[in-house]
Amino acid sequence: MNVAIVVYERFTALDAVGPYEVLSRLPGASVTFVAAQRGPVRTDNGMLTLVAERSLAELAGPDIVVVPGGPGDVVAHAGPAVLDWLRAADETSAWTTSVCTGSLILAAAGLLRGRRATTHWLSLERLRALGAEPVAERVVFDGKLVSAAGVSAGIDMALTLAARVAGETVAQAIQLGIEYDPQPPFDAGSPRKAPAEVVELLRSRRRSAEQAGETADTRG
Repeated sequence: MNVAIVVYERFTALDAVGPYEVLSRLPGASVTFVAAQRGPVRTDNGMLTLVAERSLAELAGPDIVVVPGGPGDVVAHAGPAVLDWLRAADETSAWTTSVCTGSLILAAAGLLRGRRATTHWLSLERLRALGAEPVAERVVFDGKLVSAAGVSAGIDMALTLAARVAGETVAQAIQLGIEYDPQPPFDAGSPRKAPAEVVELLRSRRRSAEQAGETADTRG
């Protein structure tokens, strides 16, 4: 089973690495980081670089596609070559997936038109503007199109997908192997549960960034 994780300048590291840690443990899985060109690709904070082992032109027909998100105009950051490649890859993939604002890239490629999908909570309306039906859920399946909410939700998406692909026992073994047992110190991981002042802090950052001509950094 070939898994392609698409990376581009300013992608969010955990969006890609979280699913990688899960999907790379599927029996028979081969995971490849792919970009418009081979070589190093910088993450959103500029302090981490991941190496794309293959270019888009060198990898065709993956079984599973994973598209991470990032801050700002992710569609522009990904670029037209990624959109074209996604359209072609989706024709034969078993699963086409996204994490966080990666769903905006899938939507811009025309793959989510009229489909239910999720993204980071600050970007749900941007998803609607691209023709998808936004859903405020952590993981959303619509046929073979699978989307995860913000950043850390990519791990949940990958585990859920692993269960669909290889069965719940395998997925649970992967979860145990990576000791994914979330016990966060705060119950503030969702706008429905976080204190109002924390939600407003994120919204104000979004407004300030938009006024400065850039979409807010959804890392928070």
